Amino acid sequence: MTVQVKDMVLEKVAIGPVSARVYQGAEFGKGSPIVLYFHGGAFQQSGLQDCPVAEAIASAGAIVVVADYNAPLGNVFPKPLEVGYSLFSYMANKRASGIGDRNSLLLVAGDEAGGNIAAGVAFKARDHYADALDGQILISPLLDPFMGSASIREADSIGMRQRWAEGWSHYLSAGGCHPYAAPCLCSRIAGVAPALVFTAGDDPLRDETLGYADRLKQAGVAVRQHVLPAGAGWPSIYGGTSDKSPEWQESISREFGDFVRDMRRQPIALKTN
Repeated sequence: MTVQVKDMVLEKVAIGPVSARVYQGAEFGKGSPIVLYFHGGAFQQSGLQDCPVAEAIASAGAIVVVADYNAPLGNVFPKPLEVGYSLFSYMANKRASGIGDRNSLLLVAGDEAGGNIAAGVAFKARDHYADALDGQILISPLLDPFMGSASIREADSIGMRQRWAEGWSHYLSAGGCHPYAAPCLCSRIAGVAPALVFTAGDDPLRDETLGYADRLKQAGVAVRQHVLPAGAGWPSIYGGTSDKSPEWQESISREFGDFVRDMRRQPIALKTN
């Protein structure tokens, strides 16, 4: 499906105007899912850039809003989460936002550091606005500030471990480590929205991604997960290069479409690939 892309400013968000890039499949229509997407960048990237993951989701018929969430208040916790939650609340009022309609599912999504923000928004939504969030999509989420997993110790091969360590240090520099900031450390995870989780066999964030998915399942959260084979080009979502990106983009589009169909058929079907 052809994907249309346009830049816009979300004027009426509670924390102030937020720039966004909107991806929508050319055949989107009434009731198309709305996906609020948070980009990666080790907690420090701002500005609007091309987002192949958002394009892949949009190609399955969604309206994907990639927000410049670090720009309005800065990129030290809790500011990005405050912006993320304000954006979510704005999107939840579909009539006021003008994005989607009352039949649209509303999901949050993100890759790498953006996956952290998406998971944090899902927690906060559960605690304050539970009925408004239908699902979360976590794509190699950066969840553990201690970075102690076996897979992340292998990250030096693509030069990411130092970048993530610096990112965590910056993000948590205001002091403390709230569960919203490090979702893998949260002791109360029951009741969050159903999750679609992606990683790959050679992903340095594989272990913490799958570990978090397991904890969600144990807490009774509906989880659909997909692990791409090693060599599928997955590290390219957070700065690497690959000539195999269509493989993971097609997987994201397909799995997202199935996830949405599962959500529309209550209760959601659990599946692990």
